[in-house]
Amino acid sequence: MTTRISGLASGMDIDSMVKDLMKAQRIPLDKLTQKKQLLEWQRDDYRDMNKLLKDFDQLIFDGVGRQSTFLKKTVTSTNDSVVTATSNGSSGNISTTIEKITLATSRTWIGQPVLTGSNPMQADTKLSSLGTLPSDNKLKFKLTKPGTSDFVKDGTTDKIFEITIDPTTETIDSLTQKLSNSDLGVSAFYDSRTGQIVITNKETGAGSKITFADTNTQNLYENLGFTSNVNNELTSTNNNLGTDATFTLNGLSMSRSSNSFTISGVTYTLKSNTTSPVTISASTDSQGIFDSIIKFVDQYNTTIGKINDKVSEERYRKYDPLTDEQRKDLSDKEAELWDAKAKSGMLRGDTILSSGLNQLRSDMYASVNTGKADYDQLAKIGIQTSSSYLDKGKLTITDENKLKDAIAKDPEAVKKLFTNSGTTSETKGIAYRLRDSIDSIMGKVEAKAGNSSRGNNQFAIGKQLIDMDTRITNFNTRLTQVEDRYYRQFTAMEQAISRSNQQSVYLSQQFGGEQ
Repeated sequence: MTTRISGLASGMDIDSMVKDLMKAQRIPLDKLTQKKQLLEWQRDDYRDMNKLLKDFDQLIFDGVGRQSTFLKKTVTSTNDSVVTATSNGSSGNISTTIEKITLATSRTWIGQPVLTGSNPMQADTKLSSLGTLPSDNKLKFKLTKPGTSDFVKDGTTDKIFEITIDPTTETIDSLTQKLSNSDLGVSAFYDSRTGQIVITNKETGAGSKITFADTNTQNLYENLGFTSNVNNELTSTNNNLGTDATFTLNGLSMSRSSNSFTISGVTYTLKSNTTSPVTISASTDSQGIFDSIIKFVDQYNTTIGKINDKVSEERYRKYDPLTDEQRKDLSDKEAELWDAKAKSGMLRGDTILSSGLNQLRSDMYASVNTGKADYDQLAKIGIQTSSSYLDKGKLTITDENKLKDAIAKDPEAVKKLFTNSGTTSETKGIAYRLRDSIDSIMGKVEAKAGNSSRGNNQFAIGKQLIDMDTRITNFNTRLTQVEDRYYRQFTAMEQAISRSNQQSVYLSQQFGGEQ
């Protein structure tokens, strides 16, 4: 770096003079920096538009783009305290009568009292005091679930449910906790007042069995008050085998292992025993479908509204991005107002978004081959384009009653209007068309402005930013060279002045000496 001498001989403020000279040299650099800032703002605005489109696409997918949205059912029960029901969407509009209900129960095993003398053992009694524990510290069981006849399989073999115990610390109480937390599917507790262990299957229904998979496990549970039969199944003298739920549905006697079961797309949940009839009705959830369509219309209007605002936003070309020096001279409020003007209009007249808006509007207006002329356009079910030019293609619900009537009369046709599958634009439902168009628009925007996962070399604006960074770096290098040249020139001047001053002093001394 050039040695810099700051006005010692001349008395001039060299640093200030160089700084002023460099201001003019920096003007092209400021222009490059401002252009880079404009590109970054444009990139960010493009990405904001893509986020807006992505949110709309997700709402379509979760709402009117799903056939299940139009299959929603409202299910009612004449006695919710006895039976409730829900529909998974595949059921028809039905009315069923369910009566003569007996709830399913779970199997329960209650052991005999575990005593010390005549007194129940304490909950913290060590298992080691009850006999020999498994040498590998594992209790092993096999399980038959309600409604089945074979053991639960682990692949093609019987599954062994294992519970690991610590023979030095395990107690009766901790054993019941481990049993409850295991995959065996039971809950257990020990009552220290009676000295009895109670084991209850978490599933209802008849036929469940727990079988001891080894002798040590069997012996331990026999010491805990239980018994086993010739098949090594866990038994007890107080044994509730569990029962299936029984009921009559529209006159047909039926049974299920669970109190919750599904028949023809309707899931019934039995809550109480009764002989009295309860009526379950399932009908089209017209209000739910209506709400989904309203949400879709609102989001569409919001989306195209924000995009329209962006492509028509005023561009204030006299307001360039502020340089660091310019920002220092403004208050925070002034800088904020300036930035708002400078950022405005980054996407004004953008062809990608403008043509994309036209395509979205076309997707909305074009008819869909639903097979029913009264349901082939949104306008025919009460949804039309706003008559106000200022709305720029927004939708409006012109007749809510007409829309509700259309849904109630033929929800299948409304479903096809939105979700009809097809290979041509005439056969595709509105939701599918819109999602295709949104995907196309987003792809074009990403090609120009990228996304958070793309590097700058993978999209057009990014490549411009790379070029801009290179030019800025090169220009900064050149400015350093120019600044060094100025200092070299001023240093040479200072050195010349210093030599001149020295000569003057010398001559003055010589002439003075002769006198």
